[in-house]
Amino acid sequence: MPSTTTRRGLRAAVGIVAAAGLTCGLIVTAPTAEARRPAPRPTPGAGAFERVATMPAYLNGKKSEAAVAEISTVTPDGRTVVYTDSAGKRIGFVDIRVPGKPKPRGTVAVGGEPTSVYATGNKILVCVDRTDGKFSSPKGVLLVLDARTRTLLRQVDLGGQPDSIDVSPDGRWATIAIENQRDEEATPKGGDEGDLPQTPAGYLASIRLDSPVKTWRVKRTPLTGLRGMVAPTDPEPEYVKISPNGRYTALTLQENNQIAIIDHRRQKVVKTFSAGTATVKGVDVKKDKVINPTGSITAPREPDSIGWIDNRYVATANEGDWKGGTRAWTIFDSRTGKVVWDAGNSLERHVIDNGNWPEARAEKKGVEPEGLAVATFQGRRYAFVGTERANVVAVYDVSNPAQPKYLQMLASTNGPEGILPIPSRNLLVVSSEVDEAENNIRASVQLYRLTRSSAQGKQAQLRRYPQITANKRIGWGALGALTADPRKPGRLWSVTDSAYANTRILTIDATARPARITGTIPVTKAGKQASYDVEGIWRKRDGKGFWLGVEGETGPENRLVETDARGAVLREVTIPAGYAAKLGKQGIEGVSGSTNGKVLYVAFQREAKGEDVTRIGRYDIAKGSWTFYGYRLGTTKTKGDWLGLSEVTTVNGDTLAVIERDKMNGPDAKVKRIYTVKLTSKGVADGQKLPVLAKRLAVDVLPTLRAGNGWTQEKLEGMTIDRRGNVYVVTDNDGVKDATGETVFANLGRVIRR
Repeated sequence: MPSTTTRRGLRAAVGIVAAAGLTCGLIVTAPTAEARRPAPRPTPGAGAFERVATMPAYLNGKKSEAAVAEISTVTPDGRTVVYTDSAGKRIGFVDIRVPGKPKPRGTVAVGGEPTSVYATGNKILVCVDRTDGKFSSPKGVLLVLDARTRTLLRQVDLGGQPDSIDVSPDGRWATIAIENQRDEEATPKGGDEGDLPQTPAGYLASIRLDSPVKTWRVKRTPLTGLRGMVAPTDPEPEYVKISPNGRYTALTLQENNQIAIIDHRRQKVVKTFSAGTATVKGVDVKKDKVINPTGSITAPREPDSIGWIDNRYVATANEGDWKGGTRAWTIFDSRTGKVVWDAGNSLERHVIDNGNWPEARAEKKGVEPEGLAVATFQGRRYAFVGTERANVVAVYDVSNPAQPKYLQMLASTNGPEGILPIPSRNLLVVSSEVDEAENNIRASVQLYRLTRSSAQGKQAQLRRYPQITANKRIGWGALGALTADPRKPGRLWSVTDSAYANTRILTIDATARPARITGTIPVTKAGKQASYDVEGIWRKRDGKGFWLGVEGETGPENRLVETDARGAVLREVTIPAGYAAKLGKQGIEGVSGSTNGKVLYVAFQREAKGEDVTRIGRYDIAKGSWTFYGYRLGTTKTKGDWLGLSEVTTVNGDTLAVIERDKMNGPDAKVKRIYTVKLTSKGVADGQKLPVLAKRLAVDVLPTLRAGNGWTQEKLEGMTIDRRGNVYVVTDNDGVKDATGETVFANLGRVIRR
């Protein structure tokens, strides 16, 4: 049989495959024309944003230390991004002269928690909270740094705890929200814990910048006593943005559910209005491991960030705080206070379609829109809305404020808070605030570029998000397995795992761009919805049902489940008791069937107790008998890491392909590979000496997982080969919990059997 070779998108694997001397009968070529069905033509001049780089924030310090990236700014030349790192009490610098290769350029300690930063002229302005938990006596300063030398020019006392800062387009004015935030554990007289009012009151600080730094002084605009506030003595200002003409500052008073328009030059409030209360129907409001967007909420918007669409209309991200949040964003007329447009349930629906729904937050504030920015790129006005819990940024055309058009969604790392458009370079920077090293979740700075090209070719498709989406009202996530229709090319199925309580088989049209989930089949047992931790799926050759590979919490709970075409369970097959007793949590991870449909092959993730190899099982359906092969996993030198199998797929009569991967993600990911093994016997019964299969490397999938320039996904878990020989893979996004939530779906190319 011929050696395996690779072309085009898989060139990186050529040398590896050739060196392995593979003789399994596989040749992976470029995707077929059918698999390359183009996406619909974009609106003329619309373009799209593609991710070009991801830089972990820890590169600006020690990997072992927490490092976040929250609010960001860019120097006027567009070459250096500066971001706040509250975890490290510093600001960080990133060289973006080459957007695809951002470079860490160090940090500057600021002696407290930086809350916001702005680069203007040859200076960097840093708001620093030095309250240190003493909410009744808030403190804060504005540090003025020389942008070139990073030396401190002056420290300006702000008189309270700052939140956000903005600078007018002409560079003459800076305005700062002095929040003097509430203590969530304090109980005001006559109120509940965390309630308002809590003194001292916040205000808007204004500083005129067009004079020597030593002469700068803070001017206050008081915000108490405004009409319609929840607590007139405690305004709680949150986020500021100066209008394009530089005349007014829009300010959100989040806990008071208010928006104020302020003439910062005269320190005068010219307009204040309520953000209002909204009833939103068709959203998921129950944390039950089921994506069910049929509920409703009624809540005050409680906006966080704010941006100007033009000199009249303002947009808010309605994150909510203590009593509200409507899971959406809204456009207001700043002159009348009236709602011009509201996203309603549409933002969450887009998130659900793309598989990033944070089910664990369903009862609280859903996706939590927090960051928002508005900017003009190539004559077109865009709004960018970041979702704190769904880890995506939604992109809209807001050329008509009354009719925004949803354009696309950008995947980010966890907690995208800083949204920084750089129109002069056609770039968007997203900085993420969540950093949990123990869960392999790290904060990052990500760059996206506006491009006019439509997504053609494998590499371009991987730079666009999503690579797989769903028809409306089909919630999904945690795709840990794939199988193909034996008759129809490009028709696949996947299945949900224990991230969700209702096990469902999902039908996928892989020929679409992006691939599309077109239908669901509920798995039922005795007429009731079943709940399995399904890690493998195989479509029966006669098309009359499926076999599912179910992993258990304990060894004896591992089993194969047969269903009919409608998902009804026909039978369950356990594994031999002796083997089951030695298995831990890492059991069945994949299932496939022989070309004649009479035998099932099962991949077990890791070595059982007392064994130095993991197993591939062979189950004779008619005889009901098990035999086994040994499979020797690779080794890793990374502390806390291990390697395991996560899928098995039949290539031909005597050859199987398996996925072998490590448990690492991001830059730490090293092993995401497809190996092939040739079966030379029918295996042995449990308890006998296992014949160890010789494995040969077919494809290194790591370059594909990195081709999207994002955070390399850990769980490469699904693989199948369709009727035309196209090899598809998918990653399990863990249902967004302890993960970025991004799903990579890719066609690796075509297998030619000789």
